[in-house]
Amino acid sequence: MTRKPSPSRRAPRTFGLDKAGLVFERLAQDRPSPQTELNFVNPYTLLVAVALSAQATDVGVNKATKELFRKAKTPEQMLALGEDGVAAHIRTIGLWRNKAKNVIAMSRMLIEEYNGRVPEDRDSLVKLPGVGRKTANVVLNEAFGHPTIAVDTHIFRVSNRTGLAPGKTPDQVEQSLERTTPPDFKHGAHHWLILHGRYVCTARKPKCWSCAIEDLCRFKTKTPAPRVTSALGPKPAS
Repeated sequence: MTRKPSPSRRAPRTFGLDKAGLVFERLAQDRPSPQTELNFVNPYTLLVAVALSAQATDVGVNKATKELFRKAKTPEQMLALGEDGVAAHIRTIGLWRNKAKNVIAMSRMLIEEYNGRVPEDRDSLVKLPGVGRKTANVVLNEAFGHPTIAVDTHIFRVSNRTGLAPGKTPDQVEQSLERTTPPDFKHGAHHWLILHGRYVCTARKPKCWSCAIEDLCRFKTKTPAPRVTSALGPKPAS
């Protein structure tokens, strides 16, 4: 007799395509044209910006790359700037020494093996110094229009908290999202989820009262609306 797995051992149940479609439909209504908040001018500067954003905020990266990208918009220009030159611009970013080294090594490899062009496939991208699967997926999606989903901390949190695509690791969440995201929404899914996690479904105090998918979300501990104080005393927010 085959014993059924205990509830604790069962794989978490994901949303069906219909429910997932409704989630993305509402997120799309909130942000019709989602895009990365990193500043870039071409696929190469996007690649550099995304690589620099590891363990750093987009705002911080944008401040650091503002002057950097004025001087270096191509691998050749970055290589001419040198490791010390790159480092001088990104000192405000975490792990700047190692990142400067990777940017130069990445630029050299692009010149030597890809004629200075950013490759349009994941296997080639992840071979570049400082480039992992998440960075590759962002570049493929934003620069080349591929329907890839890069799972960062925001997407990992939203996918697990809502029940949209549960998983214990980023790779598991990515695989779940690939299965549950309807084809029409796959290109924008990465941006809708990351922006939703950044501004609404935040880590400490999610803004459940203003969430477009609150009624579809499986998160049990909903955050109540804040109380608004007026001259007449506190009252619930509308």
